[in-house]
Amino acid sequence: MAVRGERSGGRVTLEHWNYYYHYSSRRAEEEQMSLSERRDRGALETEVLATLVAAGRSMTAGEVQAQLGGDPAYTTVMTTLSRLHDKGALTRKRSGRAFAYGLAGDSRAVDAAVTARRMRKVLDAGTDRNVALTRFVSELEPDDERLLADLLHKLDSAHAADGRP
Repeated sequence: MAVRGERSGGRVTLEHWNYYYHYSSRRAEEEQMSLSERRDRGALETEVLATLVAAGRSMTAGEVQAQLGGDPAYTTVMTTLSRLHDKGALTRKRSGRAFAYGLAGDSRAVDAAVTARRMRKVLDAGTDRNVALTRFVSELEPDDERLLADLLHKLDSAHAADGRP
């Protein structure tokens, strides 16, 4: 059985259609698999930070990529390091033609900086800060609520000592 090909004006056999269908289906499955195999959001940042913690020293993007086993691409590692630097989690200084990235503090301080940045980003994305903050505070555990109240009191005291309102 043969059908007329639309582009070439030639004849397309059933074998051609089967090949095309099989190839298209396989390619769609491969694309879907590559999407499902992608890292969760933030997973690469966590891996990069863990690599720097384990190394105990500043590293270039190439060194970090090598420690990650060559996956992901160099440019992806560079972007991740740059974003972590922008978030205040990493320091950066020239190392030849590249930058060497190091932790901006101990692992607790870095984790706190990244978490605070995420919280701020989520808050900035909302439509009503007052409602969002009210809801957030109302859902805190009692110990966390006391901690937040203590932190706000200390901040007010520090501002008063500096002459700020």
